Amino acid sequence: MEPFDFQSNLNVIYKTYPEAGKLPVIGITGNFADGNAALAEPYYMAVVKAGGVPLIIPPVDNADVIINTLDNIDGLLLSGGADINPLWQGEEPREALHGINSHRDLAELMTVSLAYNRQIPILGICRGIQMLAVALGGKVRQDIDTDSADNSERKTMGRIKHSQDTDFRGEPTHTVCIEPDSVLYSIYNKEKIFVNSFHHQAVASCGRRFNISACAPDGVIEAIESSEYKSIIGVQWHPEWLGVAGQPLFRWLVERASEFSKAKSLHDRFITLDSHCDTPMFFPQGIRFDWRDSRILVDLHKMTDGRQQAVTMAAYLPQPKEGQTFKEIAPFPVDIPNEYADLIFDKIEEIVNKNDKVVSIARTPAELFADKKAGRKSIMLGIENGLALNHDIANVEHFAKRGVVYITLCHNGDNDICDSARRSEATNNGVSDFGADVIREMNRCGLMVDLSHAGEKSFYDALDISNTPIVCSHSNCKALCDVPRNLTDDQMRALAQKGGVQQITLYNGFLRDDDREASIMDAIAHLNHAVDIMGIDHVGIGTDFDGDGGVCGIADSSELINFTIQLLRHRFSTQDIEKIWGGNWLRVMTMVQQSAYSQQKG
Repeated sequence: MEPFDFQSNLNVIYKTYPEAGKLPVIGITGNFADGNAALAEPYYMAVVKAGGVPLIIPPVDNADVIINTLDNIDGLLLSGGADINPLWQGEEPREALHGINSHRDLAELMTVSLAYNRQIPILGICRGIQMLAVALGGKVRQDIDTDSADNSERKTMGRIKHSQDTDFRGEPTHTVCIEPDSVLYSIYNKEKIFVNSFHHQAVASCGRRFNISACAPDGVIEAIESSEYKSIIGVQWHPEWLGVAGQPLFRWLVERASEFSKAKSLHDRFITLDSHCDTPMFFPQGIRFDWRDSRILVDLHKMTDGRQQAVTMAAYLPQPKEGQTFKEIAPFPVDIPNEYADLIFDKIEEIVNKNDKVVSIARTPAELFADKKAGRKSIMLGIENGLALNHDIANVEHFAKRGVVYITLCHNGDNDICDSARRSEATNNGVSDFGADVIREMNRCGLMVDLSHAGEKSFYDALDISNTPIVCSHSNCKALCDVPRNLTDDQMRALAQKGGVQQITLYNGFLRDDDREASIMDAIAHLNHAVDIMGIDHVGIGTDFDGDGGVCGIADSSELINFTIQLLRHRFSTQDIEKIWGGNWLRVMTMVQQSAYSQQKG
């Protein structure tokens, strides 16, 4: 190319199509000094070399600016810089504190918190690892030489020099030991690496959201990473100056950002539907669905963070014990079960009416797609426990007209419709005569028959009675977790043969039957088993959020996109992911509603 001939550079671009491949955008927090926002070249060039697009983020604490920035990046790099003001972690400054930077602290604390909620991959460097700790529940030592609180179990020698004196910042000056079962180890495939150091502060405790993944020989924490299966790593050294030796961390960030970008695009393309949550159980506490309310796992903020389109809110009705009346156990002052269900739906409608520009009640797949096109989220209505019918078959049509899309025939304990998988006295020997009438009426009214919580005999009876496919809105696999509530492989095969769908749930006790805490990986294991038994056309997700559902890695609606990321890592195709996230469920809903329409018309 001719010098100073920019047109020749443009011509190279214009002779190919598309002009460029899609690369993940990595936001990098900028420093502020002498009235200027600035960033050292090695940070952004390391991102470029790793295959990402660097975007420098100035230290601005305006919420609108931060949120719009985060909505347009795929990964976040927290750069180094001055000390964090200890007042942010409730401490007075000590004598050994160095310079602080008031322009950066609040902006970065907000950026980290909001990025964490959005599941954005994050790499923190030097000050960046400390910012991760302060923002997300950990603590930072103001000065390692005056604070003796080292990790004694990881200490192999006395204090080493952490603020190196060298003309070249890429000169390694000490080692760090990497935990062998960490993500960091999978990046370097070494238990010991050489690093450069320019710090006097360090992470004191990483908090519950992180694990320590590397330490210096003197016990100083040198790296932390997410304990929640999130793509977050913080390192105390400066890999941007280490050339080839530092690139693995930047490649990891760019790879995770590319993965996140793909997951976002999938959520933008199709419906992401959770077939069962129990958020209405918290209505008596006066929850705010339009706030990021810590009392609930599903709200508008969390749904937005997790890029979730739709949720089915179930009106859960507790099962009275022998000698009890429903009035005695009802969370709201009502006399009979159907009044309680109607009250719950009234409250959902109130929520929707207050936020009608951003959410609506959907009754059909067509309405779900219309909401998505209009930029609204959707709430669908369900009933958990056929007790809500109050032994009146007319209430089936009543609730259908209210917009209910399914009824879970029973809960824990037998009712007048069928026997339960738990606390059953074999009252009906499966589905009762009244229950058979209920199922047929549900078929006529276009309501899906939900067999989650039903006993095995009830399951097969309902399968035989229903003239449309049945669903299990939140059920797991008994082969992996042997509890009465889960489905046997034979049940799953029968469900698939009838065209139904099983929605994997996130309830710890339905994922594992040992003493270990369940995680997102257990949910993936149940999904994979269901696919192996039934095929990809008969599975989905029903979280049971706010009904004790939620596990590490997918603890609330904000983390639902993490499930998509795991599906991508397990090499599910785009078409498969669409089916899992609602395609299969909507296929059954369409069949049930069309069958009812044909029956009523005929």
